[in-house]
Amino acid sequence: MSRFLCKRYENLEKYVPGEQPKDRKYIKLNANETSMKPSPKVLEVLKSERMERLGFYADPDAKELRLAVAEKYQVKMEEVFVGNGSDEVLGMIFLAFFDETAKIAYPDITYGFYEGFAKSFAIDGKAIPLKEDFTVDVDAFIESGRHIILANPNAPTGYVLPISEIERMAASDPDRLVLIDEAYVDYGNETCIPLIHKYKNLIVVHTMSKSKNLAGAHIGYCVADKSLIDDLNGIKFSFNPFNMSDISLAIGTAAVKDSAYYEKCAKEIIANREFLSEELRKLGFQVLESHTNFIFVTNPSMYAKEYNQKLREHGILARYYDAPRIDNFLRITIGTREEMEAVVEATREILQKLAA
Repeated sequence: MSRFLCKRYENLEKYVPGEQPKDRKYIKLNANETSMKPSPKVLEVLKSERMERLGFYADPDAKELRLAVAEKYQVKMEEVFVGNGSDEVLGMIFLAFFDETAKIAYPDITYGFYEGFAKSFAIDGKAIPLKEDFTVDVDAFIESGRHIILANPNAPTGYVLPISEIERMAASDPDRLVLIDEAYVDYGNETCIPLIHKYKNLIVVHTMSKSKNLAGAHIGYCVADKSLIDDLNGIKFSFNPFNMSDISLAIGTAAVKDSAYYEKCAKEIIANREFLSEELRKLGFQVLESHTNFIFVTNPSMYAKEYNQKLREHGILARYYDAPRIDNFLRITIGTREEMEAVVEATREILQKLAA
């Protein structure tokens, strides 16, 4: 760090993204991406005349995308904020609502950016332990007296809280913000977006990087009471009014409007998730119940770090966490059936060699 770096970044904790190696061709199951294609409507937009107008700035109000999201979830456009990926949306929320006087809480095992943002922005953040079975201790969050940040379903565990528990947290204190990150909600779960009209302290964040097959486009949004969205737009327009490219606005809008295609994709992922889970259980793995596009697994006869390395030698990338409580688990993204069959076959070979 240089001597010019602001003191508030002394405890900066960099987020470590999923590895993107270029040394060979891999089956990439380490970053919760997907090899499934975007909607045909998205591909049509990319080939349209609109792409010839990139010499002009995009709409800073992002009206078309906000309207599409609003129509999908039966809210008002004024209740939708969009950003360059859900990480930027989360960052804007932290900048707008949490300062050095704020106190926030998040699970000890969850998406690493929550703690990273807390340290980057000098916010009093507290990691509240998950229960022994890796489920969220809702009472502990309520009793903390802090603003709440939760991924639901959670990552990397894959567990989901029922909407009634989200509502219980939001209702417990109207002066407490409850931020719910629903990155994986489309894989068979119920969104809590309808609750924003009942609870003015609730913010629901979504990404198009998972179920919309658009990780490379990086599009995110949140839905909340108009007053909160006005605050976020105030931050955006004082920092980066043109945070969304016209390409992102166009393909994001097309994706939101093609629900049928993406529902089909999500059903395929769910089916592949059940297939891989069952096959790994047959091979002696413990597979946590997942409501996402990944599974979290462990095997008593093999350390997760070793399993991760062996899969890599077979050309398959997964995600290993060298962290307390989960250092013997491996996260495997769910891909196509062919990719999942490759994981099963590689795993079978790995176990056979260990037993030899």
